Amino acid sequence: MSEPTAQAPPPLAGTADAIAAAVTGHPRVVRLAGGRYGALATHLPGRKVTGVRVTGDGEPVDIGVVLTLGDPLPGVVAELRERVRAVAGKVPVNVEITDVEPGESSTVDTRREGA
Repeated sequence: MSEPTAQAPPPLAGTADAIAAAVTGHPRVVRLAGGRYGALATHLPGRKVTGVRVTGDGEPVDIGVVLTLGDPLPGVVAELRERVRAVAGKVPVNVEITDVEPGESSTVDTRREGA
């Protein structure tokens, strides 16, 4: 009988982990989030990467994030898409903002005159 051999991790594991690191490295990202039922995840043998769904090379990537308030959200989403594409290549990137928490003051002055 032969000895069991360790299997190489699936290629999606490295991609999902690298995307998670790139996204959580953004200063406005508090954490990755799996969505309402935790379905937004990459399922791997023995674990899952919550908040990142990668299904294959060239396929769309979905991420779920909790952000801090501060910068305009469309700009933050665009930056997150760039970070994901730096890892996954030119693929569609869907960003789900599951929550927003108080954070640093915005770089844009949003006060109204006379208020």
